[in-house]
Amino acid sequence: MSDTPDTPDTLPDALARHSIELPADQIEQLGRYCSALWEMNEKLNLTRHTDFDKFVSRDVVDSMWIERFLDSGERVLDVGTGGGVPGAILAILRPDLEVTLSDSVAKKARAVEEIVKSAGVDVKVCHAPAQALLEQHRFDTLTARAVAPVAKLLTWFAPHWDNFNRLLIIKGPAWVEERSAARSAGLLKSLELRKLCSYPMPGTESESVVLSIRPKDQVE
Repeated sequence: MSDTPDTPDTLPDALARHSIELPADQIEQLGRYCSALWEMNEKLNLTRHTDFDKFVSRDVVDSMWIERFLDSGERVLDVGTGGGVPGAILAILRPDLEVTLSDSVAKKARAVEEIVKSAGVDVKVCHAPAQALLEQHRFDTLTARAVAPVAKLLTWFAPHWDNFNRLLIIKGPAWVEERSAARSAGLLKSLELRKLCSYPMPGTESESVVLSIRPKDQVE
């Protein structure tokens, strides 16, 4: 299959191949988001998933796995959102969520703001590091995919746990080594890291995982 967006494949075709059933309005909005993302990607490198199959098997699937662990009405901050994954897709799949996209790179923040506006996705976009937003606002969950190693994320957010409940991270097979590095650095002493799920990483023999990190004193 071609890596270019002009592939004759369609979004409904790709969703069907991966046994994903969604309401027609969500499929239509995902298509608009996808088109806007690919158009912007010609000017600014935001994604390597530039055909419908990769978009579905990586971006949509990752977002759907995280979505399963979000309660109704949660305030979600997507850290280092880039092209808007998983935050923008979460907002499409779960309109009950209050989603904010953040990126510290100005041109990426402006780009994703244009993308979500074009696709009609109801999110707030902030050009700021997530840490700066946490100094003024409270969120239920932070999400992150392909942003930084676990130890770096925990270092960034160590001063801010009073302003959010948990961190949900999508990781590949290197998550075990990243967990070990975070433990060795003493960053998990007061935190619980739990693997919530694992699922196949398309085109490889590896798996992706969703990790939950939260303070031990909040664990039921």
